[in-house]
Amino acid sequence: MLSITRKLVTGMILGLVVIAVFLVTMTARAQQLTADSPGNAAAAPAASAPLPALPAAYVPASQIVRYSNPNKLFLRSSVALIMDEREGVILHGRNIDRPRPIASLTKLMTALVILDTRLPLDETIEITRADRDRLRGTKSRLHYGTVLTRHDALLVALAASDNRAAAALARTYPHGRTAMIAAMNGMAKKLGMTTSRFADASGLHSGNVASARDLAKLIAATRDYPLIRMMSTNRSFRVTDWQTGLEIAFRNTNSLVWKDYWSIELSKTGYTADAGNCLLMRATIANRPLVIVLLNSWGKLSKYGDSNRIRKWLLGTERKIQTLRNTAAST
Repeated sequence: MLSITRKLVTGMILGLVVIAVFLVTMTARAQQLTADSPGNAAAAPAASAPLPALPAAYVPASQIVRYSNPNKLFLRSSVALIMDEREGVILHGRNIDRPRPIASLTKLMTALVILDTRLPLDETIEITRADRDRLRGTKSRLHYGTVLTRHDALLVALAASDNRAAAALARTYPHGRTAMIAAMNGMAKKLGMTTSRFADASGLHSGNVASARDLAKLIAATRDYPLIRMMSTNRSFRVTDWQTGLEIAFRNTNSLVWKDYWSIELSKTGYTADAGNCLLMRATIANRPLVIVLLNSWGKLSKYGDSNRIRKWLLGTERKIQTLRNTAAST
């Protein structure tokens, strides 16, 4: 009986020690959470377009970095960048400074240069045999002789990732394709995209390369171009062939723009054998504006699987931090 009593007392003492350690740990975490709160965080970098206001229960990016577990984020993309756009903090990065072929992500730069030159968007452009894909033999719904406005050619190039539309935009650029490529590389230099090179307007050439960090700079630049944001997230649309008067239907190449649980403000997909499957987005998750760049994703659907895993990982991290806050507040 004495032995049993001693065991009970010993167990109670050990239990009290565990509780004390837990309370000390929670207090320390509460102090850290307070130190990292929005009121004490460093000011976010200035931006050319306004970002959403901070919600009442906002979790600073520094806390996401501190309390997230990167080992739980399994991605099939060899290059990945997840950045809090409001604070300019990289929440997760993998090989983000390694330049790689970027396939049709190139078309985002194509659109930027076309709009920056202020060419008339209502001017018509004819699709000709000079716009065919001689490198990879890709097909297009834009037959030779189709006549589109420059606006619609941009829309088809961005949302449907059409290569003939992008080639026609470059061919009809002032002084032709060579001048267009020079302007694209000049814009990259202006934006500080130090690892980026452009060789054509469509992304079919393997000489179109950039790092994920550089692509984040390109995404930031598009904030001054609301038309790019609108076009790139258009789910489905029709454009008019002014030669025949017929309408041609297209769908967005990013299936996530159709998902109501995704809030996507910018989108571009890409694929070539050299680049693999690629995706870049500006999206809002849990009131947090994010930049997401995925390059060389294994499998046709893996870029979407990776995007959903990123969303689940971020939401889980925020719930974890809120639980810690609630626990600390109740002690």
